[in-house]
Amino acid sequence: MAQLFRTAAITDEFSPELETALRSMAEVGMTGAELRMVFGKNIADLTDEELDRAIGMVRSHGMEIVSIASPLLKCTLPDAPEVDARFQQDSFAAIHRFEDQPRITERIFEVARRTGAQIVRVFSYWRTVQPEACFERVVEALGKLADDGARHNVTIGIENEHACNIATGEETARVLAALDHPNLKVVWDPANALVSGENPFPEGYGRVPVPRIVHVHAKDCRVAAHKPEFGPLGEMGIDWPGQVAALARDGYRGWISLETHWPGPGGDKHQASMICGRNLQRLVSTSSSPDSTTVGTAHGRRTGSN
Repeated sequence: MAQLFRTAAITDEFSPELETALRSMAEVGMTGAELRMVFGKNIADLTDEELDRAIGMVRSHGMEIVSIASPLLKCTLPDAPEVDARFQQDSFAAIHRFEDQPRITERIFEVARRTGAQIVRVFSYWRTVQPEACFERVVEALGKLADDGARHNVTIGIENEHACNIATGEETARVLAALDHPNLKVVWDPANALVSGENPFPEGYGRVPVPRIVHVHAKDCRVAAHKPEFGPLGEMGIDWPGQVAALARDGYRGWISLETHWPGPGGDKHQASMICGRNLQRLVSTSSSPDSTTVGTAHGRRTGSN
């Protein structure tokens, strides 16, 4: 069956055991892997030997390493307003501080080189109670990373993350307008925008210029008081059929990568990812995608309605 997009997953969402994750991802039809935690470590902390072992395992399954889901700028910004305690801070075995950023930046670019990944995912520091007060420093840090990315021939993907200062489509668009750099693009995550209080589709998506979207994370949830309840992809609070159709219509050509987050039935995270992985495959299949006649128009682009 033809697909609108190639699909991938953050491997540790399926299993902390890389071989189990890759085997399961291949079973549901995925051909890309995104590395965040491997062998119980954050990707920034792997030794060369561990990294080479992981690369070999991914390639043995006929998969491509499409993105390094790094922890860059997922730390507290010094001399800034206090961190907003409403949002859960997920670190995924990363314990790096602001002072560590130059060292892990160098390492992450080396990881990207060795794996062949074309995207390095980054953040915008832990969200403060006044994110606008951090904006210029976020732009400065992203500009430096984009310059580094150009030298290393990789794209920096700023993820809109609800626990960080750039969380919504609106905030993402502001960063992109302030930093028109060819090596700075977006990892668009509709669920993170939803947790942040924005309707991600069509409103949030409608604010983000599609040519600047380099990667998409797929998960689904409902939200109450900034607290997400994750569940099966396509069955919760986000119009994923509309979002996928709009991405296809608007010319997006990148990957859609599963980031399950749902603990799963009976706490079985592996089963949760298998369910969500199969749901994602159905969403990107051309036979299951909404026809363009079912969508409306927002911000000059045809997008679906919630």
